[in-house]
Amino acid sequence: MVTGNLFHSKKNSWPPEEYVSRNTLQLFNFDSAAPPKQAWRRRLNSHANILKEFSVTFMEAIQMVRLGIRLWSYVREEASHGRKAPIDPFTRESCKPSASQGVPLGGMGSGSISRGFRGEFRQWQIVPGTCNISPVMANQFSVKLCPSTYLLVRIFISRDGGNKKYASVLAPGQHEGLGKTSDEGISSWGWNLNGQHSTYHALFPRAWTIYDGEPDPDLKVSCRQISPFVPHDYRDSSLPTAVFVYTLVNTGKERAKVSLLFTWANSIGGISHLSGDHVNEPFRMTRSFEKDSSSMTAKGNPPVTFAVAASETQNVNVTVLPCFGLTEGSFITARKMWGKMMQDGQFDRENFNIGPSMPSSPGETLCAAVSASAWVEPYGKCTIAFALAWSSPKIKFSKGSSYHRRYTKFYGTSERAAVDLVHDALKNYKHWEEEIEKWQSPILEDIRLPEWYKFTLFNELYFLVAGGTVWIDSSSPSADVKSDQDPPIKLESKNIKVTEAEMNCRHSTGFGHISTSGCNSSTGVGLKQNGNSTIPRKKRSSKHFSHHLKTEDQLDGNEDVGRFLYLEGVEYIMWCTYDVHFYASFALLELFPKIELNIQRDFAKAVLSEDGRKVKFLAEGNYGIRKVRGAVPHDLGTHDPWNEMNAYNIHDTSKWKDLNSKFVLQVYRDFAATGDMAFGIEVWPAVRTAMEYMEQFDRDDDGLIENDGFPDQTYDAWTVHGVSAYCGCLWLAALQAAAAMAQRLGDKFFAETCKTKFFSAKSAFEKKLWNGSYFNYDSGSSSNSKSIQADQLAGQWYTSSSGLGPVFDEFKTRSSLQKIFDFNVMKVKGGRMGAVNGMHPNGKVDESCMQSREIWTGVTYAVAANMLLAGMEEEAFTTAEGIFIAGWSEEGFGYWFQTPEGWTTDGHYRSLIYMRPLAIWSMQWALSPPKAIIEAPKINMMDRIVISPATFSLSLPETRVRKIANKTACFGNSSLQCTC
Repeated sequence: MVTGNLFHSKKNSWPPEEYVSRNTLQLFNFDSAAPPKQAWRRRLNSHANILKEFSVTFMEAIQMVRLGIRLWSYVREEASHGRKAPIDPFTRESCKPSASQGVPLGGMGSGSISRGFRGEFRQWQIVPGTCNISPVMANQFSVKLCPSTYLLVRIFISRDGGNKKYASVLAPGQHEGLGKTSDEGISSWGWNLNGQHSTYHALFPRAWTIYDGEPDPDLKVSCRQISPFVPHDYRDSSLPTAVFVYTLVNTGKERAKVSLLFTWANSIGGISHLSGDHVNEPFRMTRSFEKDSSSMTAKGNPPVTFAVAASETQNVNVTVLPCFGLTEGSFITARKMWGKMMQDGQFDRENFNIGPSMPSSPGETLCAAVSASAWVEPYGKCTIAFALAWSSPKIKFSKGSSYHRRYTKFYGTSERAAVDLVHDALKNYKHWEEEIEKWQSPILEDIRLPEWYKFTLFNELYFLVAGGTVWIDSSSPSADVKSDQDPPIKLESKNIKVTEAEMNCRHSTGFGHISTSGCNSSTGVGLKQNGNSTIPRKKRSSKHFSHHLKTEDQLDGNEDVGRFLYLEGVEYIMWCTYDVHFYASFALLELFPKIELNIQRDFAKAVLSEDGRKVKFLAEGNYGIRKVRGAVPHDLGTHDPWNEMNAYNIHDTSKWKDLNSKFVLQVYRDFAATGDMAFGIEVWPAVRTAMEYMEQFDRDDDGLIENDGFPDQTYDAWTVHGVSAYCGCLWLAALQAAAAMAQRLGDKFFAETCKTKFFSAKSAFEKKLWNGSYFNYDSGSSSNSKSIQADQLAGQWYTSSSGLGPVFDEFKTRSSLQKIFDFNVMKVKGGRMGAVNGMHPNGKVDESCMQSREIWTGVTYAVAANMLLAGMEEEAFTTAEGIFIAGWSEEGFGYWFQTPEGWTTDGHYRSLIYMRPLAIWSMQWALSPPKAIIEAPKINMMDRIVISPATFSLSLPETRVRKIANKTACFGNSSLQCTC
């Protein structure tokens, strides 16, 4: 067994030989059947403990009692309209979350199904914003050694002479939901696998399960799970399909007939299998056979079609059973189906001609099965491939807007799509594997990196599939049907003019020209147009681009990659929560940069829009408008994304002090990393507007924004007074980024004003917060004002990640990070849990609120990235390793593939399956920054300061700029007023 000492930085290996015998690994050393050396591992007989959820203290409950009452009323009100509140701490799943997760199935944005490390299919998120965590136990692989093995898979195995027969579901039998073996349902199957000699290996987007002599001592089985998550592939990465490739090695002296069985219930999780009107139908295609089952989802949601398939080859025989049930009244019961496989190892071939089944009745579960059988010679090998696909082409949000998913651009919207998907998956999975290995190999083979970091880096990407993602085809026809509950506000638009200017380009390349119009800043002054403008479009050039980050010039500039949403978390149902995306976005920028740019475009449009409908903010019980022009929204909405933003209603986020700065920082980073000049031009009006909006929070005209005595930041339970280290540092960094972007786009006057503001603000910041070794939490006089905040240098993290100069001198940066390491990291369980958010200078955890005493997983990764950028490699990996030890290791709390927002020092979680831990990719960004960042034009904040601080304002009088601002498009048919 793996010991705790293994996970210290002094020993970073996790050898597969500790889980699988060396001989077995050598048998699978072909055709990707063996798991890589760098993978997360778990024995199938491991106990999946129930996870412990966070609870508030008595004092925290007293402080939040009014909020709790208002939130409870709001949850009930939303429920009365048939909607789920975006934050609902009062409703809990009947199935308790456990340490049982594994790599999810499918690509991004078309619904997801997770698969536990023991083989069960669970965590269903086919309907946007809805997650059913309970496993559907009828979905299995089984194996029969003539009888059959379990593919559920189930397996049935028999050898020449008939003396040795084995049959088992390929999952341990201690799952919840199993009843008596005497019933007609799945309890009657052979749950004979112990799991002691079977192991799970995960390296997202692939997983391997090795059955080392279970259930047949002379049969070695490898199942590898492959999903089409291929960086920079904007087609296949959207496909809702997965492949299971079984490699069978017969080490016995007799040949064995092995039958694998894949069973599937017509269900999308929860109780959807009982809704009735489900239909199953067999399909047969060239060299493969499919069993396709259609399922109508509940509550008026669009239908879902599943297809399960197996490849038939010269040695592999495929048969199907289109329908069986789980109760005694079924024509064919699960017990009878199992008995047929035990006897024959296959189904009747006439079943392919049965045609569609009768629709199921309410309360009846309809299941289907695909069997693939083959003879495996002594010391021989055989491969059997299964595929699963699901098609839910249309998504409909609860307030009426509907869209077509991205994959329909390639497969259409008919029910036939699922069959086409499994066919293509079986044909293309080897290509996907090749591309995945090409992407992962440089990191996996980097001997400088700890082993735990390599597989945790890739496995944290599970969230881009299982995090409730939606990817729509923006070019497909969609019906934006509005409900009567919230009549749309009439959209009013104004065309604002900008100055015509020439392109100030640093590279000697040719340009074409297109006509466009521009958009002004939030004050209505600053950028004016005296005629038609032209935006020069740069011709393709790849000489300034990273080897691993593909930029706009390297990609097809005309490719429409659609629009993308992902949830803050499965418990916080808000799309693209922006203060959290600030941390998570490194993963998208690195792997799918065109998606990242489109998300930024969505927020740029939102900055220039306004939604005047009244909203009650629950923290104080006051009212305000839903979306203020100039303020970056907290999120893109819940029930009608893009059209009704700011689903979050605890605080009025138009008064938050971090969102606008984060927008400017992200836009500049993305602009610098991709070199996409058209993107920079397009979003520049929103960047300038966002900066101007923040002027109102500088109450003493020192250039520095102040907080307002409530939790006006991403730490929305942690009150801030006066100047804060977190928001103030972000503001300083935003001034630097805005100056750099303005200079590159030719708006030199704005660049100079940002520079001047920066020096005034920096002086005030250091005077008010620097205490000689770190920056105080805030400039107030509360009991925690001098606390050490782990995230105090978030702005410095972004400027360093964007190729900009440091916000502070090296001494202050390294001193602060060392203080965080010594106190927030090492004084909590010896550095084995991550960085606690707040720590008093006396070495005690700051318990002024629930968030100050939490360890936030994504923030810890961000702090580690900041340390890497500051040259503190040992401290960085020790800090991040704490998240691995507590969350991913066998001695930890069991949060693999469901990394929460955070946990307390005793390991109790808050908000499982959360967006922010994707910030681990900021560590990789720090270790291997894109060439475009390294070679980006450097801005000297000391150059050409021509404006007196006394007269400085970001809201400038009319100026002539050398760069043209491309008009940011409106949202279209939405409830937002846009003045662009």
